Amino acid sequence: MHTIIEPFRIKMVEPLRMTTRSERDAILRRAHFNPFQIPAEDVLIDLLTDSGTSAMSAEQWAGMLRGDESYAGAKSWFRFERVMKEIAGLPHVLPTHQGRASERILFELVGGPDKVVPNNNHFDTTRANVEHSGATAVDLVIDEGRQPRNRHPFKGNLDPAKLEALIREVGPERIPLVMVTVTNNSGGGQPVSLANLREIRAVCDRHRLPLFLDACRFAENAYFIKLREPGQQDRSVRDIVRDMFDLADGATISAKKDGLVNIGGVLLLRNDELAIRANNLLILTEGFVTYGGLAGRDLEAMAQGFEEVLHEDYLQYRLRSVAYLGEGLLRAGVQIVEPPGGHAIYIDAAHFCSHLTPDEFPGQALLCALYREAGIRAVEIGSVMFGRTDPATGETTHPAMQLVRLAVPRRVYTQSHIDYTIEAAGEVFANRTAIRGLKIVEAPPVLRHFTAKFEEVG
Repeated sequence: MHTIIEPFRIKMVEPLRMTTRSERDAILRRAHFNPFQIPAEDVLIDLLTDSGTSAMSAEQWAGMLRGDESYAGAKSWFRFERVMKEIAGLPHVLPTHQGRASERILFELVGGPDKVVPNNNHFDTTRANVEHSGATAVDLVIDEGRQPRNRHPFKGNLDPAKLEALIREVGPERIPLVMVTVTNNSGGGQPVSLANLREIRAVCDRHRLPLFLDACRFAENAYFIKLREPGQQDRSVRDIVRDMFDLADGATISAKKDGLVNIGGVLLLRNDELAIRANNLLILTEGFVTYGGLAGRDLEAMAQGFEEVLHEDYLQYRLRSVAYLGEGLLRAGVQIVEPPGGHAIYIDAAHFCSHLTPDEFPGQALLCALYREAGIRAVEIGSVMFGRTDPATGETTHPAMQLVRLAVPRRVYTQSHIDYTIEAAGEVFANRTAIRGLKIVEAPPVLRHFTAKFEEVG
């Protein structure tokens, strides 16, 4: 059948507040042209992030009622630990309140000045935690991953030749670990192949370097492998997932993505000594090792969510419905990162707003236009998020791509919501030359996209 149907029924609804264009213009100005500062009740279709915005299942809600809130050794903890070990096979499971807490613990232990951490593409909090430790984050995605129109099936791959060159340049002693983000969020939600993970593992073995996964969307990545990688079509997603984790020495996971929950994270480790140090830091900053800053009910919801995300009927619906959004935008003339990603569609803002320079933040300008037109909230992944200005020279370095990410929350929106988004983006595209650039008037030194204030220019 060609019609995409959700593999679930809806038994509770949440009303949306409709706003007028003039109301949205006033809201946008009060938010200083930063969608992060817009109250959620003033957003019609919220595609800001897929993190923590999923709808939970009946079994997850039932699990929350069963949650054991004992401080130490709760039943809910043992269920969660069992599920994670069955899925990933790594011996040490550390719960955290969300993915960036896992990143902070990891890089506080292995990072530091003069260290270099390679990745296919670091996402925002990963890069920030690497750099907060004093280390340098380096992106080594394959060249095809920086080309929006290139239809390479695994544009998230880390380039092994670039990794070898970096190791020769800085020396293996300065590299505490190699990280691969699956799927590659900053690069358009693009997957990483199993063959590429094996290649990177081989490079790490030659230089005695640990390999870690940023595995927030490990299930979506595994389903892409099943669909696109030769020899994988007849294998189960669960088996492919296990192959991915078997190649790794550890992983950071935000359960707010493929865990299908609203809060939670995991740090998985293979090394016993590193796990002892991580547990000590976990107790200091998150909570005891059997709850890690979470309630027992959260551990129950996470355990059930990590089981449900491996259901292949769900994954088929998930990837196909996101692709439907991408295909609709392409038909409307809107250039996206091709092929469509797993959790989001990434609009090529440089193409969309070709009349704006990178210094005028075309992605942020497009965000504002989408909200004004239709109440749609999205996020910029370009010069606001990843641009760097040298304080000595005032010169700005811009990332390779200027993108707007439309991240689709899991099990939340229906096909009509997606059709509305396609129609709205097409309307904005038809009048794109009216979109005005922006300038930053106030911003913090790190993760500025969350709280920066802007003004329109031109």
